[in-house]
Amino acid sequence: MSAPAKPEIRSAVSADLEALWQLEKASFVSDRLSRRRLRHWIAASNRVFLVAHRQGELLGYGLVLLHRGTRLARLYSIAVAQSARGQGLGRLLVGELEAAASERGRLYMRLEVAEHNRAAIELYHALGYITFGRYDDYYEDHQPALRMQKRIRYVPENLNHLEVPWYQQTTEFTCGPAAAMMAMGALRPAMRLNRELELDIWRQATTIYMTSGHGGCHPVGLALAAKGQGFEAAVYLNRSEPLFVDGVRGPQKKAVVELVHHQFLQQAAQAGVTIHYRPVSQQQITQWVNHGKLILALISTYRMDRRKAPHWVTIVAADEECIYVNDPDPTEDEQNAMDCQYLPIARKDFDRMAQFGRNRLTAFVAIS
Repeated sequence: MSAPAKPEIRSAVSADLEALWQLEKASFVSDRLSRRRLRHWIAASNRVFLVAHRQGELLGYGLVLLHRGTRLARLYSIAVAQSARGQGLGRLLVGELEAAASERGRLYMRLEVAEHNRAAIELYHALGYITFGRYDDYYEDHQPALRMQKRIRYVPENLNHLEVPWYQQTTEFTCGPAAAMMAMGALRPAMRLNRELELDIWRQATTIYMTSGHGGCHPVGLALAAKGQGFEAAVYLNRSEPLFVDGVRGPQKKAVVELVHHQFLQQAAQAGVTIHYRPVSQQQITQWVNHGKLILALISTYRMDRRKAPHWVTIVAADEECIYVNDPDPTEDEQNAMDCQYLPIARKDFDRMAQFGRNRLTAFVAIS
């Protein structure tokens, strides 16, 4: 008896929707993609969605999400029809997904897999994936999941970095405190990271006003908050004028933002927090993280979510090609904690991302 013909792999199209939905129902009891979400991902641009078919029959699919502004891909879902199992189709699909994600500039592929799914885990290990974490109560049926990762463009080097905990900001305006807490939690592992501390740091560091809503955090305010917790902190700015004034309307609000800025400078002088008015190079960032410092960086979120909002992240590591950050704010519905840790930002993209506003403000806080 001749072996079955090799399946054809191609991008999913709208005509595949019904067959995909039937395969999804047959493959998963829980944690299914709905018909609506399948339709969404077929039409989306920030994904790789491949199907395998033979003689008109859909045999399997693989869906990878491409998170904006980073070099990270995530294997979100994969399924193989019962009739096609044992034929190496899962391996073939993963390889094609990796190649497609690599062609779109991604350096890493991450995934979650049920801890009891030994066959899938063995396959991923055979393909070069490394287990680097675990989630308790991850799936709808409360089963745990393993976190796995593979570098899909070149052999990884051992990153010189601290183990940095991830903390998700609990409000839309506390990215600065959350980023600071991740840095402090890495330097002092016994430190409790909770909402009380998050809001306390925000109260100490807020600029009072921002473009809309509650005020974000001033770099000097974050440095003072870290100093108050017993850490050393230094601020690096590429301008000496009051920060964020251009982001508010009306003379009264501008006056308040300017007053808060000058108050922070006075408090920094009294507390011994040094402020350097000069740009920071990627070489300097690499030296800092290699010597055990954690860096808070103000970025523009435009490359991640198309909104020109100031946002604080924690720089946690660096290698020859990427700067790695912990982002306290999952920006997409499908993102989880794994997607927001050690995010690889290509060095050629980082400098453009780490600028905010028309004046291209750069702001870093080095904590040790």
